[in-house]
Amino acid sequence: MSVEQTIKEKLTAAFSPEALQVVNDSHHHAHHAGSPGTGESHFSVLVVSPAFAGKSRLERHRMVNEVLADELSGKIHALAVTALTPEDAAKQPA
Repeated sequence: MSVEQTIKEKLTAAFSPEALQVVNDSHHHAHHAGSPGTGESHFSVLVVSPAFAGKSRLERHRMVNEVLADELSGKIHALAVTALTPEDAAKQPA
């Protein structure tokens, strides 16, 4: 299974998101120091879930990082996280 698919499955299981986007940004980082050259090392995620209600931005990021701890300890070199409640997402510009 691809790292991207693993991310999607783990975040879906953990947060039952109303919206989830996982973007593989690895091609932007090819040949950079620290990039393993696998094509699956740099990701951006957007997770919209009620599970983030009442949590600070830092707490939300920690929640996501905890779910993806195995991947972050090896396969993923960089992860950009946007974690929103449905109410936060409704306020975002279209």
